[in-house]
Amino acid sequence: MNILVIGSGGREHALAWKLQQSPQAGKLYALPGNPGMAEIAECVPDIAASDHGAVVAFAKEKGVGLVVVGPEAPLADGLVDALADAGIKAFGPSRLAAEIEGSKAFSKDLMKKYDIPTAKYGVFSDAASARAYVRAEGAPIVVKADGLAAGKGVIVTMTEEEALAAIDEIMEDKAFGQAGSRVVIEEFMAGEEVSILAFTDGRTIRAMVPSQDHKRAYDGDEGPNTGGMGAYAPAPVAPPALVEEVQRTILEPTIRAMEKEGRLYKGCLYAGLMVTPAGVKVVEFNCRFGDPETEVVLPLLRGDLVEIMLACVDGTLDGVEIPWSKGAAVTVVLAAGGYPKAYAKGAPIEGLDEAAKEGCLVFHAGTAEKDGAVVSAGGRVLNVVAEAPDIRSAIEKAYRGVGCIHFKDAFCRRDIGHRALERMK
Repeated sequence: MNILVIGSGGREHALAWKLQQSPQAGKLYALPGNPGMAEIAECVPDIAASDHGAVVAFAKEKGVGLVVVGPEAPLADGLVDALADAGIKAFGPSRLAAEIEGSKAFSKDLMKKYDIPTAKYGVFSDAASARAYVRAEGAPIVVKADGLAAGKGVIVTMTEEEALAAIDEIMEDKAFGQAGSRVVIEEFMAGEEVSILAFTDGRTIRAMVPSQDHKRAYDGDEGPNTGGMGAYAPAPVAPPALVEEVQRTILEPTIRAMEKEGRLYKGCLYAGLMVTPAGVKVVEFNCRFGDPETEVVLPLLRGDLVEIMLACVDGTLDGVEIPWSKGAAVTVVLAAGGYPKAYAKGAPIEGLDEAAKEGCLVFHAGTAEKDGAVVSAGGRVLNVVAEAPDIRSAIEKAYRGVGCIHFKDAFCRRDIGHRALERMK
């Protein structure tokens, strides 16, 4: 069948790469796509994902049998609903179900109502009440914009003064636009984070291999938060027994809760978790595949992604086997100098073929084509991915691939996977 992937980042490149391996895959389209995706799919740069009518018309014209929506914004905007209404199968939650990411207040209230473990919190629509809550609770404390903020609306503050400044930044200065018209303020949870993505058809839910990303820009987990500077899977912090606990106490209760609320959840549910001394708790839910977690989870999938996604859409996931590799995968993000703040674009990229010769996958996250050459076009430019029998070998292989690639002012973290290596000592 013909397949349409919505999006243009490293996550979508990884999805397209895995989808085209399926014996069920026919012609692949990417809207808008990127230069890396163009090697395996026909890119559609002239249609906006927000133009639901145009997306539906394109899918009908090309005989698309499955649409896979990568980013959160089109999901929260109801693109899956529009496609379903037109009789086109689409992998991803409905607009109502996507609110689990679209509103942190909704997500936290859902968890509280259904006893799903998470941090203590308050929701505020005015800055004065938010400030009063911070003064009453003290620090460290976490301040979050309620709405979608491209993964950047969370500020972890270690002092009361920092928390009050974060409230001003989000609610008064509108650093994240309308996403900050409400804030969620929650207790700081000490522990180690892990991401568990899961396939679900609304009733059955199957956890994927646990992964861990690196949010801080610089080595040693220093510097500002980013969209993710690298990731690895499986994450040793989440052995099989812990994944089973998450399945029982978080994943299954969440999809049951969503169904009870009239928001049947189909697609990928991303659980961002904190492993605390008091047990595993939810940091956040996302309504789609994580980025850069997808780039390390999908290379370890040994099943047919098209078959799995169709089962999620059709409600038949309970009859599908989902095998995984026993190896490991690592991705290192090559970013533009200055990211996550201001950065230059348009730098020619060299060495992509050489990285492939090292056995690495290179997923394009922020690239463009100019005069026949691939150039940088975003903050996170490339994901260099390596698969190997174990984490240490995958890390070494990924950095060999990184060493092949060059563009002006490129930088990366040199310690991706350090927590996994520390556990091996």
